[in-house]
Amino acid sequence: MFFHPSYFLLIPGMILVWWAQQRVQSTYRKYSQIQSSLGLTGAEVAETILKRMGVQNVTVEPIAGELTDHYDPTAKAVRLSEVVYGSSSLAAAAVAAHECGHVLQDVKGYKPMNIRAALVPAVNLGSNLGPLLIFAGLFLGALGGIFIKIGIVLFASVIIFHLVTLPVEFDASSRALRIIDELGILQGEENQGARKVLNAAAFTYVATALYAVLQLAQYLIIAMSRRN
Repeated sequence: MFFHPSYFLLIPGMILVWWAQQRVQSTYRKYSQIQSSLGLTGAEVAETILKRMGVQNVTVEPIAGELTDHYDPTAKAVRLSEVVYGSSSLAAAAVAAHECGHVLQDVKGYKPMNIRAALVPAVNLGSNLGPLLIFAGLFLGALGGIFIKIGIVLFASVIIFHLVTLPVEFDASSRALRIIDELGILQGEENQGARKVLNAAAFTYVATALYAVLQLAQYLIIAMSRRN
């Protein structure tokens, strides 16, 4: 297996990503055990928000798995994990509202969201093919430099995707918190619980973006070391 000293650069990123994942899971578990005073399930929260915001062409559907919640703009569907869909916890309300935040972004034509969607094909290619070309380039003699450069350019699309994702996710959370407060879906200190859930989730995107930047830095170091 190929090893390069630059791998040590990834260790802080790995620790940060692990810590962010632990944080979001522990925060989610904590507030999934606290029921909202109104007792609305995640599905009811989403339906209430969409109705009050005048959105009529988006469905709310259950989906298998845990923390698999997402909004599918192509199918016009808010898909909530089964736990969130049927739960009346603060965590469920926060997650459902967050996904509705993405719906409102779609309705309003929020540009960063559209840019992120357009980047998906390039990201799928860059995240898989980019590293392969970089490491293959180390063993291809004179042609290796070209492979490495192409791989780095492809992987750069992953960085752009993560950077664009940050405002998309933070904006969706901001919209969610504002909506549940305006509509009175959560009461008093319940809003603080929802904020903690969404802040913890948002930090995972920050950690992932930082890790991707460290990966790019690693690839650049490998490319430069090949020249020496």
